[in-house]
Amino acid sequence: MADPSSYRPKPGEIPDSPGVYRFRDEHRRVIYVGKAKSLRQRLANYFQDLAGLHPRTRSMVTTAASVEWTVVSTEVEALQLEYSWIKEYDPRFNVKYRDDKSYPYLAVTMSEEYPRVQVMRGHKKKGVRYFGPYAHAWAIRDTVDLLLRVFPVRTCSAGVFKNAARTGRPCLLGYIGKCSAPCVDRVSAEEHRELADEFCDFMTGRTNTYIRRLEKQMGEAAEEMEYERAARLRDDIEALKKAMEKNAVVLADATDADLIAVAEDELEAAVQIFHVRGGRVRGQRGWVTDKVEDITTGALVEHALQQLYGEETGDAVPKEVLVPALPDPVEPVQEWLAGRRGSGVSLRVPQRGDKKALMETVQRNAQQALVLHKTKRASDLTTRSRALEEIADALDLDSAPLRIECYDISHLQGDDVVASMVVFEDGLARKSEYRRFQIKGFAGQDDVRSMHEVITRRFRRYLAEKERTGEWADEIPQDGETPQDGETAETIGTSLTEDDGRPKKFAYPPQLVVVDGGAPQVAAARRALDELGIDDIAVCGLAKRLEEVWLPGDDDPVVLPRTSEGLYLLQRVRDEAHRFAISYQRTKRSKRFRSSPLDDVPGLGDTRKQALLKHFGSLKKLRSATIDQICEVPGIGRKTAETIAAALAQAAPAAPAVNTATGEIMEEEPGTMGSSGEPVRTGAPDERRGQET
Repeated sequence: MADPSSYRPKPGEIPDSPGVYRFRDEHRRVIYVGKAKSLRQRLANYFQDLAGLHPRTRSMVTTAASVEWTVVSTEVEALQLEYSWIKEYDPRFNVKYRDDKSYPYLAVTMSEEYPRVQVMRGHKKKGVRYFGPYAHAWAIRDTVDLLLRVFPVRTCSAGVFKNAARTGRPCLLGYIGKCSAPCVDRVSAEEHRELADEFCDFMTGRTNTYIRRLEKQMGEAAEEMEYERAARLRDDIEALKKAMEKNAVVLADATDADLIAVAEDELEAAVQIFHVRGGRVRGQRGWVTDKVEDITTGALVEHALQQLYGEETGDAVPKEVLVPALPDPVEPVQEWLAGRRGSGVSLRVPQRGDKKALMETVQRNAQQALVLHKTKRASDLTTRSRALEEIADALDLDSAPLRIECYDISHLQGDDVVASMVVFEDGLARKSEYRRFQIKGFAGQDDVRSMHEVITRRFRRYLAEKERTGEWADEIPQDGETPQDGETAETIGTSLTEDDGRPKKFAYPPQLVVVDGGAPQVAAARRALDELGIDDIAVCGLAKRLEEVWLPGDDDPVVLPRTSEGLYLLQRVRDEAHRFAISYQRTKRSKRFRSSPLDDVPGLGDTRKQALLKHFGSLKKLRSATIDQICEVPGIGRKTAETIAAALAQAAPAAPAVNTATGEIMEEEPGTMGSSGEPVRTGAPDERRGQET
């Protein structure tokens, strides 16, 4: 590990001008390339106290052994040079997008004497017009098959073309009218090139011109009673319309634009691009990248733009590029894009209308791509094994933690404090072992005390189960409590049942306990285990801000490499515990807000509650009713009516409903009640401000 002070440039050596810099390791390999408006200010940021640097930046500067720079005249030149060097050196610490697949394009080889339509992958070639990319090659072939009726362009290989020219016999497509057969001189090279140009024009979105022309020719043929020709033109029109239907109109103003969306977490980012031409989505592609450096969304967008348009010119760069966040500064990037296109390019964030709605669709695709990528990565057995081994090495465990339990606390401004326990076995989530807890030992917000209570309760029951004594029903869901996210009552309140029908208890100890938090939460968990006399279970915490791993009693955290599969597994465990805690906390909160004084009446079920509310119209009128009036409701006897009246008399009346927009106090009206009998109010309690932890 190198000391950055050993290769730090002397004061005054670094120029205060735009430029591009390179960090090299001890073997002279370029490990990072960056650009700056002011080289002096930017490079000074790398040579400050290591403790103040982001962990990823700290790893880079300690790996490097030297730094060098090149001065340029403008920021646009810096952007171009940075892209060139990243492509040339492939530095390990730069953001590198990788295609999640090799996308196929519809290509027209306009550089050949007889242009050919075909499917192409890989690097783009000069003299070839590309359309797409498409998600599947069969989608290209379906489109081409429809268009060849109207634009019978050559699709055969060079060998087939030469053999047909030698024998004087065209291929099958020439016989069935889906190729103009230039190989046997049915059309000249100029006529065939004109067909290829029309094919390209149609693919770029100029569709209405050809459809109107064909409709006119069909009408003329019908007037001249050439019905067979008119029928053929009719079929051609239907083929063009069917090809157009494959790409529905998404922007009504026939816009040419690329929409870029980014979904990211602390370690990775997924980018999705929709290519819109003539108001229709003509192609889609996506990338996934490791976030090797500490980087903003705007910087991710800038790298995506370099990847997309670094080797493109002309119409391949659209007039409009819509992004989720603008690079900082945005002017050099816009100028660079305009230089690639040869005219102005609008780079902006959509704010309203169809473009914003389409951007939301692209964003959902990016989010799904990131989830799919993580799912594929987590399902790999070799990767999971390596992750468990890395965790064991980093935490100095005797063996790989085959069972990991993670705990998280959730509340809303100190109310409805709950906790979650999720279980991962062999690196995979085991939802049948999930548990959730209500914090009962104290009131208010204290994550450290809450963590101590939860760990104590869980492992006290483990000890009790170990001795085959005791029963734990505290965490069984109460009546009416609804599991979240598809989990059943068994998965969150009790486990699967034993052979004799009794529920399993907390019988299996983990090899590792992970808590969501830093040193205080870790200390609380360790203290709880020590108080119970348990010393064979490891404890660590994962702090979300910098993804640091904290161990009990250590002053400094363990920083796992950002490419570590072990860190990725710990992050997944922590995020799952957070999700499960939040879902339970929201369930508790919504149940509390829907509560009613009638819930406290023993023996009064939902059917008779609804009958009471239907009869009186509101809880306010029911509260003012006499016992005799309550007895008039079908199914309500006098004893039950007396119990209802007593319960309503003891319960405090609900606060008046208030319109939060105007401050107006709203009167109760029949039909405005929620399911619990309370009137529906504007500004639901769920809208209270607060942070869910």
